[in-house]
Amino acid sequence: MTPSAELIELLACPGCSEPLQDLACLRCRLRYPCPGGIPSLRLVSDERTNAVRRFYEEAPFPGYPPHENLASLRARARRSSFAQALDAAIPAGARVLELGCGTGQMSLFLASGGRLVVGADLSRPSLQLATQTAASLEIRSALFAETDLQRPGLKPAAFDVVYSSGVLHHTPMPRASFAAMAKLVKPGGVLVLGLYNSLARLPHRLRRVVARLTGYRWIPFDPILRDREHEPARRLAWLRDQYQHPEEHRHTLGEVKRWFRENGVQFLRTYPNTLWVEEEASGPSLFTPADDDWWIEEWLAQVRWMSTLSAEGGLFLVLGRRVTGGACRTASAGPILAHRRRADAPLGGPIGKPQS
Repeated sequence: MTPSAELIELLACPGCSEPLQDLACLRCRLRYPCPGGIPSLRLVSDERTNAVRRFYEEAPFPGYPPHENLASLRARARRSSFAQALDAAIPAGARVLELGCGTGQMSLFLASGGRLVVGADLSRPSLQLATQTAASLEIRSALFAETDLQRPGLKPAAFDVVYSSGVLHHTPMPRASFAAMAKLVKPGGVLVLGLYNSLARLPHRLRRVVARLTGYRWIPFDPILRDREHEPARRLAWLRDQYQHPEEHRHTLGEVKRWFRENGVQFLRTYPNTLWVEEEASGPSLFTPADDDWWIEEWLAQVRWMSTLSAEGGLFLVLGRRVTGGACRTASAGPILAHRRRADAPLGGPIGKPQS
């Protein structure tokens, strides 16, 4: 399938960020190839980035189950409370970017809701699988492009929503990668960032020690591996991604909020949230500020996540909005004012976490 002109217009030269004409940059005098309908917008990368690229080329992640169709794709995505909330929060017609899309499952799920979606990744085998699946499902509003997050071949300030989950913590410099990511969202647009949390990742790191000591013959308390016992390809993909990755970083919420301030992004909320009383946001409320932003609750929540997020390896999501001008401000009220505000907070769906 030929990508629409609207999707092609969202691409740019990775060298200078100028718009492309027929995948050519007039400023740099370069024409970028498009083998298999996948634009190749990747410049020469550093060795650590190349190691990650080779890692995913050997086993694209995440894998698709056999006999995938549009109904099964949407049903599987909707098992994630966050995917449901994201689907309800992003209107039809929105321009969405998924950075580090892998095999394109989230991109195709969002595109099936009438949105224009660009999925970007540095692993061509993963993108080939995503493109093949898009064709088989007859999803025409998604385009997949090969590019590096640190020098993306994507149009700056062009996207209503930029989503990147489970990606930045596998880059050599996550802070710099976030700065590149923030430039791609429109002023007033929303960023959704999923990272390994420093505290919530601790149970998984203990499992990984046991796995390595036993030569991966025994990995205790991993429900994902147990659920995929009869799907060897998807089981191997999870094993490699979670236990054998060549590059991994972990981050606290406070660290991510500093990145937001440095790049003109207003902190909105986390998912799961850090508040002890508020229900999880759902629908349009997902893109609104949380009722409170109290640092003590945030640290207690991150400790709690060691239990509640351990099945997914300690992945948490942080949402922010790129400001249109002026300084970023986040709430800093104490517990009394916070609980007073929560009395009329919007109710959300059940507490949930993203699924791979």
